[in-house]
Amino acid sequence: MSKRTFGIITILFWLAFGLLVALDFSHSQTTQAEPPLIALGSGQAASGGHCSGR
Repeated sequence: MSKRTFGIITILFWLAFGLLVALDFSHSQTTQAEPPLIALGSGQAASGGHCSGR
């Protein structure tokens, strides 16, 4: 594979990736407030993990 072909494939990959991310953001709902998974130094107990018992 030549450098030019590799460069074209790389550019096409990142364009497709960016398009999919933009499509995902355009079709997603508003952001949801989620509890912190790790609450280091914030004074809050971590409650977001599946094994936190809450």
